[in-house]
Amino acid sequence: MGFWKNSKLLTILQYMKLQEKLQQLKEKQQAILACNYYNFETLKGICIAVSQRRAPIILQLTRSSLDYMGIKTAVSMGRSALDHYGIEGWIHLDHGDSVDLAHNCLEAGFDSVMIDASEKPFEENIELTSRVVEYARQFGANVEAELGYVAKLGQSHQKSGFTDPEEAKFFIERTGVNALAVAIGSAHGFYQDEPKLDLERLSEINSIVKAALVLHGGSGIPGHALKEAVNRGICKINIATEIKNTFMKNLADLIRDTSEIDLRKVFPPAIEAVNKLIQTKLDIVAPGQ
Repeated sequence: MGFWKNSKLLTILQYMKLQEKLQQLKEKQQAILACNYYNFETLKGICIAVSQRRAPIILQLTRSSLDYMGIKTAVSMGRSALDHYGIEGWIHLDHGDSVDLAHNCLEAGFDSVMIDASEKPFEENIELTSRVVEYARQFGANVEAELGYVAKLGQSHQKSGFTDPEEAKFFIERTGVNALAVAIGSAHGFYQDEPKLDLERLSEINSIVKAALVLHGGSGIPGHALKEAVNRGICKINIATEIKNTFMKNLADLIRDTSEIDLRKVFPPAIEAVNKLIQTKLDIVAPGQ
């Protein structure tokens, strides 16, 4: 941790915008983890892992997490953690479901926002995304959108709707969006069977678009598939479900086997479990970074 806090390199990197970082990763065929945090404990587990590996990180918040913690509290926690652990990192709105929410997050100091209008008609997706991109310019912020069908929690994994390469190119040119989450066979939540990513489709999309490509539903995808996705153009990988699951399962085991009521003694093993999970993901996604 001391190395990072005293490093002139970190001082420079702290001022790199996320969209610049993503383009840098795209050129190098590398990726960054984007991890959702839900409370202080999950945030701490994530930050311990990336500080130990001296890796960059994107800290993500959804509407549900913002409703739970409050937007000012959630952002302040994230910023404080990045500063405390000396991490190169950014705060991102994950799956923003309205233009207003995206605007509120930008005004609250987010480095990046996602406007997810992927379930809207194509032209409406373009229109909503363009509005967020235009508003984000005054903040110098990164904007992510989604095109195609990536099943959300509770939605069918059987429905098809992969991202069309030519539509992706047209969408990015029309909206000016910095990053695009593509539908290539991943899904949010747990997988019933091992997901099979359409890597040829990913390569085709990557060959004709300038925007950074994002893989949602990174939880549960085998390491070899994640590595190949990075080789073929993915430069941001989202991890959320595994973080919640790891924390809660470990906490449940601890609570079942103890009568301890001091939260400061009960939580640390679950925090450590999140730390180990993220380090495992970093070994796959960003070895040596």
